[in-house]
Amino acid sequence: MYQVKFFEGDYYARQLAANQAGAVAYVEHHFNSSSSTQANYAVVVVGANASQVSRNWGRWYAKAIAEQFGTDVGGDQGILVGGWNGRGDGNLKHTQMPAVLLEPLFASHPQQADLIRSASGQAILARILVESIRRFFPQGGLIAFSVGHKYKTSQPDDRGADLAGGGSEADYAELVLKKAAQLLTDEDDKPGPRKLRLMRGDQLLFETVVDEDAVLSWSPDRNLLFIPD
Repeated sequence: MYQVKFFEGDYYARQLAANQAGAVAYVEHHFNSSSSTQANYAVVVVGANASQVSRNWGRWYAKAIAEQFGTDVGGDQGILVGGWNGRGDGNLKHTQMPAVLLEPLFASHPQQADLIRSASGQAILARILVESIRRFFPQGGLIAFSVGHKYKTSQPDDRGADLAGGGSEADYAELVLKKAAQLLTDEDDKPGPRKLRLMRGDQLLFETVVDEDAVLSWSPDRNLLFIPD
């Protein structure tokens, strides 16, 4: 149902190649960085010419990341249209399909850098990305992945920002995308009935099928999730 291809080269060339390949969605993965070690929000860049699908996809992803990791949602409800004063726009604006540039966590934030380096953190990031793709592209197709900074023809040694405590942004972004690719193409992970899952980190504690139209409600006073019969 889903196929994944990693595109390399300079960003313009990657986008043209993804167009020619007939990709239905384009994902470029980065991590954010700041001079402040306390910067703490999830944001997604979309092109200045972004479709409504791209904008909705980016907002859904940023919100899911923020809820998962207890961070803020940056930009305009999670997205930056046209990038940071134009930076990032060229990474996406030449695509002919919905496209997003992800910046879920800060490499410069010590605790978030630890998450980025951890296998469990990478697994959670991959799972949320896959959930977003399945939600917005339920019919499947070719998904184009681009590792931010890495594999550029013009700057082959670029690895992006340094992580607080060691490591490089691009290397860990690539690990997340590889995990996401495996999940997307796994025969046992194809979409099925709507499921409710209880997770601790990347460990599944409980799973049950719920009706597609069921409205779930959470009682914070009683710590109870109600599932209609």
